[in-house]
Amino acid sequence: MRAPLGLVGLVVLGLALAGCTSAGAGDGGPAERASASAAPAVDGVELPPEGARFDYQLGGASTVPDGATVVARDSTDDPAEGVYGICYVNGFQTQPGVEWPTDLLVRTADGEPLVDPGWPDEHLFDLSTEAVRQAVAERQASTIDGCADSGYRAVEFDNLDSWTRSDGAFGEDDAVAYATLLVARAHAAGLATAQKNTADLGTRGRDEVGYDFAVTEECDRYDECAAYTDVYGGLVFDVEYTDDLRGAVATVCARVDALDPAPSTIVRDRDLVPATDPAHVYTAC
Repeated sequence: MRAPLGLVGLVVLGLALAGCTSAGAGDGGPAERASASAAPAVDGVELPPEGARFDYQLGGASTVPDGATVVARDSTDDPAEGVYGICYVNGFQTQPGVEWPTDLLVRTADGEPLVDPGWPDEHLFDLSTEAVRQAVAERQASTIDGCADSGYRAVEFDNLDSWTRSDGAFGEDDAVAYATLLVARAHAAGLATAQKNTADLGTRGRDEVGYDFAVTEECDRYDECAAYTDVYGGLVFDVEYTDDLRGAVATVCARVDALDPAPSTIVRDRDLVPATDPAHVYTAC
């Protein structure tokens, strides 16, 4: 989850859409990467189709756009019918409004839960010890099972990079160890798993954690797309936001489509509002 940049107006709505299909109103990675071949599917787990058109509906369920066969929604929403559903779970931080034991949270010097500066209603899980990692993962199990029971076929665990905002309470290795627990639980429930953002993780997400594909935000904006496709091949689903594009929509689409393999890329309004909202934007490259 990228920290919100604040609305700067929907000035991009009038940008040329040549080279894209609309259904409604330096690589940034590690120096060395593996070949662009995703890990083989875990038994009983179905991967999304490579290069599929998709939609990212975390702000509320909408009608599936024409041609889209992969749709991500929040775990509190039902999956879209007739498509491959990805269940969004706030796996590394608290869900807004959900209370957690304070001994499972990173705390400041005065004992208060550490707030994510980009998301003031979310607190970071303290992943510094195996005991706490196990306890947090166990509490997440019901949400993971709920995704499977609802009919989702995959899950994305957000804020993998929370260690970068933990004020040193835990590090990358701790986050990787915890992510491995979540992925194992999801695979046991029959769900594929997506690495969410965190380009600098390199191949660790695939080879150590066991992620099957990637869901990214603004990999074009931050020149990171190749860091994901070099690891997951064509199984990369990217969302770019209208308020912070590197050029016109057509320019963005041309740039990502030139990659080999190319990530499945869409341009959305930052709040990801439903299609019934006038602020809704959806463009598939």
